[in-house]
Amino acid sequence: MERIQIIDAKNHVGQTVQIGAWVANKRSSGKIAFLQLRDGTAYFQGVVVKSEVAEETFQLAKNLNQETAVLITGEIREDTRSKFGYEIGIAGIEVVGESHEYPITPKEHGTDFLMDHRHLWLRSSKQHAIMQIRNELIRATYEFFNQNGFVKIDPPILTGSAPEGTTDLFETNYFDQKAYLSQSGQLYMEAAAMAFGKVFSFGPTFRAEKSKTRRHLIEFWMIEPEMAFAHQEESLEVQEQYVAFLVQSVLDNCDYALHVLERDRNVLEKYTQLPFPRISYDDAIELLKKNGFEDIEWGDDFGSPHETFIANSFDRPVFILNYPKAIKPFYMKPHPTREDVVICADMIAPEGYGEIIGGSERATDYEYLLEQIKTHGLDPEEYAWYLDLRKYGSVPHAGFGLGLERTVTWLAGIEHVREAIPFPRLLNRIYP
Repeated sequence: MERIQIIDAKNHVGQTVQIGAWVANKRSSGKIAFLQLRDGTAYFQGVVVKSEVAEETFQLAKNLNQETAVLITGEIREDTRSKFGYEIGIAGIEVVGESHEYPITPKEHGTDFLMDHRHLWLRSSKQHAIMQIRNELIRATYEFFNQNGFVKIDPPILTGSAPEGTTDLFETNYFDQKAYLSQSGQLYMEAAAMAFGKVFSFGPTFRAEKSKTRRHLIEFWMIEPEMAFAHQEESLEVQEQYVAFLVQSVLDNCDYALHVLERDRNVLEKYTQLPFPRISYDDAIELLKKNGFEDIEWGDDFGSPHETFIANSFDRPVFILNYPKAIKPFYMKPHPTREDVVICADMIAPEGYGEIIGGSERATDYEYLLEQIKTHGLDPEEYAWYLDLRKYGSVPHAGFGLGLERTVTWLAGIEHVREAIPFPRLLNRIYP
């Protein structure tokens, strides 16, 4: 007898199979017991009919506790009434691992309780669906960059310097000197781009920001491509193509997860239409002022309400171009005709999800970059290797960083970024 996964049930209709699963829930009505089963690939229903099985099998089915691990034997059949579309008519049940007093029941639980039990909460259907979307974004990321000639390069997690200063970094002792957990792999990607042309990194980053908003994590994952011989316009095209590719991949490969999350496919399909709209920082400020945002002035960075309003003015992700130099990191290229702005862009996601990409063209002039490092209060000696890139064959280059968890949050249509990562690290949470 073949053992299958639930997700493959559609290929075994009419066949008797075995499935290893956990009992997510159960109910019975006299002579029929219904088991909601999950095996890590999907959820579906098992049906035990008293007249068709041994009495002990029926009684076992009625008394199974939530999250008991079982081996189920039975016939796969179509079930048009369910989200999944298939069920199994159970003929035999073998208990593999018992479960008693499982703490997460079908009733409502508070957020703190669920976060304390994150190791178990991951088993729920919604969290399971979110992780499937996350997994698809990871898979599609490698596919996109491999198809487009990028080389995967892994930057260090422990660094001796910081691309955006050390204020929000976790400091640690590195033998007899200070080191920091990386807040970005970008500077190393710039070095790699000078060796390989087009590169990308994909790894964890850390920000010691004392923020409790629904958009912030202490530890999160970033995808950071960098392209030699590329200007900002080329980078923007790659960014929108990449995001549209991610959205299409979710639509193509995560139908079950989207169904569980009740995410509107028609809304997501709009986000594959290119090009994405663009608005300058100057015009964004004017747009806000004309619509009652009296708290914003030229030179200010945008907060969540500002980004949400700007995003809601468009039906797709929108680029905000060329921010003030004073509020951006030292490495961005100055605008050719203006002293007050740099060549950069943030991509803001629709529906109030905020910035998902930040990118820029990088400064290429050695003396300018050295001056900026000093102006930002950084030690030039710590960045000597980075300055070398402007001494030995400097070329125009541009890149960006996409936050994986914010993108998962947006595409899954969920409210808080903490559900977009398996084990979130928050301001007051490092357990479990």
